[in-house]
Amino acid sequence: MSFHHKLAIVSCSLLTTLAGALPGNAMSELRWKSRPVVIFSPSDTDARLTTQRSIFAAARTGLVARDVVVMSVVGDTVKSEIGARSKLSAAALRKRYGVSANSFRAVLVGKDGGTKISSATALSAGEIFATIDAMPMRRQEMGRQR
Repeated sequence: MSFHHKLAIVSCSLLTTLAGALPGNAMSELRWKSRPVVIFSPSDTDARLTTQRSIFAAARTGLVARDVVVMSVVGDTVKSEIGARSKLSAAALRKRYGVSANSFRAVLVGKDGGTKISSATALSAGEIFATIDAMPMRRQEMGRQR
């Protein structure tokens, strides 16, 4: 293997690593695997966050069946509420979705990485399920489960 070939491989590896750390790629670790819901809240005691957590606790089975992972962003902390733990930083998520530290926002992201719902109020389970179930990828998943 030539020096230039080795240099190209190292350069590509470095660029891939750096790209994963960029705010625009904040959700790349979950792409094509999960449908993240990110809940941004100014505090852990915010009534909207409490409401959203209650809604998700009651709808946990339906969320898991739809490959939904739920994480909350409060201050500098990203907490896994449902699903896999994330290595994402609060700053990268806030930048990616344009949410300030003193705002509440609930964001549903599709497996393709695109924002499907962004709301300044708590999302209902019905709204999330209807949005996900209308997605072509989810329809294919349901067809395979039959």
